[in-house]
Amino acid sequence: MELYDLFPWFGAFLLGAVIGSFLNVLILRLPQGQSVVYPSSHCPRCKQPLKWWHNIPILSWLLLRGRCFYCKEPISIQYPLIELATGLLFLLVIAKEGPTIKGLLIALVFTLLLALSLIDLRFKAVPDSLNLLALTLAILAQEDWLRALHDALVLAGAFALLRFYVSYYVSKKEALMIERQIRRAPWLADYYPKFPMVEAMGEGDIMVAGTMGAILGIKLSIVAIFLAALLALPASLLQRLLKEDRELPFIPFLLAGFLLAYLFGQQILAAIGLQ
Repeated sequence: MELYDLFPWFGAFLLGAVIGSFLNVLILRLPQGQSVVYPSSHCPRCKQPLKWWHNIPILSWLLLRGRCFYCKEPISIQYPLIELATGLLFLLVIAKEGPTIKGLLIALVFTLLLALSLIDLRFKAVPDSLNLLALTLAILAQEDWLRALHDALVLAGAFALLRFYVSYYVSKKEALMIERQIRRAPWLADYYPKFPMVEAMGEGDIMVAGTMGAILGIKLSIVAIFLAALLALPASLLQRLLKEDRELPFIPFLLAGFLLAYLFGQQILAAIGLQ
């Protein structure tokens, strides 16, 4: 391979890293209702505006040794890691799809889902603006966008139905637990809801399922969801062992399953005899 043959791949990584730099702004500001445009990038401690060379993806963090140029406050390693991750996402997608509009749109979809995953982990929130944009780009990325829309609706509908079933089961389980508590201590009745309702999945998960359907199709999307559940299982078990009383965000696992199914879907289908 000649040196100039590497330019498209270097360009894909560089574009992804630049977008990753902006992604850091979205992740921190969007959930807090702040503008992603104004004010310009600045140190959160000393408020000094950053110069252009402070914002070079990955390199600036290394050159500044992970500290603010002005006040020497440590800069989170999240910044270069997100830039590196988005660069690699673009590189992987462009390597699979080629330097095409479709490849660019799919790379942007994965980038938006990465932002959603980190926002979900940090803020326990899923901005509809990013989720709907990812779903729209996923549909537009396909030549047969009507087929993509059909598959997106099927997956979103299936996930919504699954949400109702699982939520009903969990709610009934919670109601039985409350009944047992009240039988042991009747005075607690006033402190428990009469009809407990536990949401087992978020609405954001439904839109992510639709995004997967648009890009992967129905068969591979089922594989992606299975992989996501498989990856989430150890984390869920660890959370129970540590007795942490908090919800486990599912979108990061959906993204991981989605990416694995996108990159290795045909090999997975062949291995399980569904190709």
